Amino acid sequence: MYTLLLHILTVAVCGFHILLRRHRVPVSRLAWLVVVLVLPFVGAVAYLLFGSTSIGRRRIARLNRIYAHLPLPQTIAGWDAPEYAPHVPPLYRPLFAVGQSISLYPPVGGNSARLMADSDSGIDEIVADIDAAREHVHVLFYIWLTDHNGTRVINAMKRAAGRGVVCRALVDAIGSRDLLNSTAWRDMAEAGVMTAAALKPHWSAFDGRIDLRNHRKIVVIDNAVTYCGSQNCADPAFLPKAKYAPWVDILMRLEGPIVRENQHLFATDWMESADEDLSDLLRAPLPPGRAGFAAQVIGTGPTARYSAMPEAFESVIYAARRSLFVTTPYYVPDSSIQAALCAAANRGVDTTIIFPARNDDFAVGAASRSYYEDLLEAGVKIWEYRPGLLHTKSMTIDGRVSLIGSANMDRRSFDLNYENNILLYDKDMTARIRARQESYLADSLQVTLSDVIAWPVHRRIWQNALAILGPVL
Repeated sequence: MYTLLLHILTVAVCGFHILLRRHRVPVSRLAWLVVVLVLPFVGAVAYLLFGSTSIGRRRIARLNRIYAHLPLPQTIAGWDAPEYAPHVPPLYRPLFAVGQSISLYPPVGGNSARLMADSDSGIDEIVADIDAAREHVHVLFYIWLTDHNGTRVINAMKRAAGRGVVCRALVDAIGSRDLLNSTAWRDMAEAGVMTAAALKPHWSAFDGRIDLRNHRKIVVIDNAVTYCGSQNCADPAFLPKAKYAPWVDILMRLEGPIVRENQHLFATDWMESADEDLSDLLRAPLPPGRAGFAAQVIGTGPTARYSAMPEAFESVIYAARRSLFVTTPYYVPDSSIQAALCAAANRGVDTTIIFPARNDDFAVGAASRSYYEDLLEAGVKIWEYRPGLLHTKSMTIDGRVSLIGSANMDRRSFDLNYENNILLYDKDMTARIRARQESYLADSLQVTLSDVIAWPVHRRIWQNALAILGPVL
């Protein structure tokens, strides 16, 4: 009887998997079939828990209602002001068209930004803006620790709530589980801060995949200021994984209509998690416009168009004509990303990528190196950052276009995580981001093709074996 049930379960799972119409490329389908057939019971259970990218029908229906209800930023009063017209050369307009097709946010002009000097100064600025807030403070982090920097933001929100500012704090239920179980979280709520946890864990295959995460990092204050980058709310020492410290991040403070796009993204997450309608907040008219650069928020996740984040990355890569500079801590690409990077170098684009030398995820670190040889043969220059974990997710091309945010070049960011990024066209801001990227080179060691060829066989087998597991999502 046991054997019969096992065969029925295996056949049922295989049949369901083959018949899936969405969210499975052939290599992923094949990888899962191998897992289920080689490990019949374990593989079938693993597939039921981890085999899809759905967040569950109830959550999808809820999000669809939220999207239909919330007014998009481009519909609010003042959006059509001449100062907010995005001035983007024809060469780069398709990049923003791709972004708009993903999350419906158009490129908008009239923005200004400052790049934070480092993680601590970024927290300094966030705390100062919270202390100056008059109407509302919205904070969303994947990881929020109760260390020095995390506590400073907690205390700033408590102070703001104490003087009547509406404060909303949203965290990922798994990434910030230590905060959720702490007295600091309860103290925030008691101080008047509204709190919520995104994507609470469950153990039902019918409620969607159990390890989908909200990986976004968003701060919005008074509809006037927003922050975007790779930084979580924590010290650079990052105590849960202190041996990889310091965590080296990038964070940008922005003003202008781009704030409303980040606000809309926060509102969708908040309303799904907290059941509070923020649509009136999104309808507030824009202030008078001022000159500034063009930018666009790109929000991706399991409920966005399939392969949306890879498509955004690839569009930027293929638009490069002279230079392409990438930093990412986690590199487990699909074949299209890998091909795009190789194609950039092959057509003469000066292409540079910096990875961390030591990765906090050993499997991802090893799998990343399995892709080095093809990249190097194409002419891509690869560097490994030595002092800590280079956590910056950034891309610059031709000294004109930049993409920064929360998304990595790995399978989780492509299919499983909710991510937020900002694409911008501006010579000065891109120069600052490129200078930050260049500064990492001083603490990095270049990896050459001869280095990779000299790796021992057992190391290459290990790296390639882990890379094979990449499609099993």
